[in-house]
Amino acid sequence: MLRTLIFVHIICLVPAFAQNTKKGAEPPSAEEIAKKKAADKATNEKFQLWKSTLPQEQQVWETVLEKNLGSFYLPIYQLEKLNNRISAWDYVKDDPKLPRVFLIGDSVSRGYTLPARVALERKANVHRAPENCGPTSNGIKKMEVWLGEGKWDVIHFNFGIHDRKTSAKDYENRLELIVKQLKATGAKLIWASTTPIPPDTKDGPEATTAIIEKNRIAADIMKKNMVHVNDLFDFITPQLSKVQNPMDVHFKGEGYDMLGKQVALKIEEILKTK
Repeated sequence: MLRTLIFVHIICLVPAFAQNTKKGAEPPSAEEIAKKKAADKATNEKFQLWKSTLPQEQQVWETVLEKNLGSFYLPIYQLEKLNNRISAWDYVKDDPKLPRVFLIGDSVSRGYTLPARVALERKANVHRAPENCGPTSNGIKKMEVWLGEGKWDVIHFNFGIHDRKTSAKDYENRLELIVKQLKATGAKLIWASTTPIPPDTKDGPEATTAIIEKNRIAADIMKKNMVHVNDLFDFITPQLSKVQNPMDVHFKGEGYDMLGKQVALKIEEILKTK
């Protein structure tokens, strides 16, 4: 458990680091791009050898990740596996006696996946979508792939940070469609409100206001559809100065631990309902 929590503190800083290094930085040279491509190719070759040693069912999952993680996250994940590190996208071998839980969301959701999984150990099989889920437009397009063929008992989902520039009407229409898709699974649904965007990010205070508006729209949709709500916005707001990275939407390890435990508590609560 300790190893898991230490690792999540390290790896969940990757998106924030990537965002911050872009600010004021020179674009990569042709030589740097070529070096990265060569390094990624070498990593992929080693990953394929590792993958070939796995049980068939796990190989299928790894292939799904390869098709969906994208050029940023896939090399990171491959290096995690080659270095025997724990990842939010690890293959989950279900305990058939436990309920199946599915997490959908962006890099913030990715950050709290491991703490939630630890908190729900021996209580639920906790899976997550095989990519950084991005905006609602991507959710509509990829939901069938994410859900796979298994039956889910609880689906905990969020879309918001990547929709900060989406019009209110488009966000409402798309989120309505996503809720309809998820209700069709028969799972108990939990909407996670979007965590705050600080006013000093590159998108300015407009993004802060946009998230508040998107949360209001989402709250109305969930009320209309009788979907349970996990208000992560209100939960984490009093702690932002301590647990959110400066000028960034992402969190420190302590913040992800707090969010993960709150997610686990809400999932446990809903699992007990009829």
